[in-house]
Amino acid sequence: MSTWSETEAAAPELAAAVRGRFEAHGMGLMATLRRDGSPRISGIEPLFALGELWLGMMPDSLKGADLRRDPRLALHSATEDKDVKEGDAKIAGRAVEITAEGVRQEYLEALSEATGFEPEDCQVFRVEVTGLSLIRPAGDHLDIHSWREGGEARLIERS
Repeated sequence: MSTWSETEAAAPELAAAVRGRFEAHGMGLMATLRRDGSPRISGIEPLFALGELWLGMMPDSLKGADLRRDPRLALHSATEDKDVKEGDAKIAGRAVEITAEGVRQEYLEALSEATGFEPEDCQVFRVEVTGLSLIRPAGDHLDIHSWREGGEARLIERS
């Protein structure tokens, strides 16, 4: 699985566009799996910093418990309108919980610098990226840009 910086190196244009969609609003939706295997959708504010994609959440959050049980996740950028004029971005991956205080502190400093928010306590996860996609309208069709770990970035035009 790839760090965010490895993903950027493997698919630089797509990674930049996907990151741009998430950073446009600072919000996204995260899909995790509940204990019974059913999906959970939660709002999340992903942070791209220090060459990584980070997820911070409140202590004892259900989405954090989901990720501890099963680290697979999907992130979807905030959709602005039903025509997705600016595009929809998705990131697939696995969450790795960060418990080492030095790394947690680096994340907290990056979070504070980026947002001004300084939580007293939080759960911190780093995302190991397995895939990216970006869908954009292009006239009479959709451009679907995608990348899977170990492969090349590709474009499919769908009518």
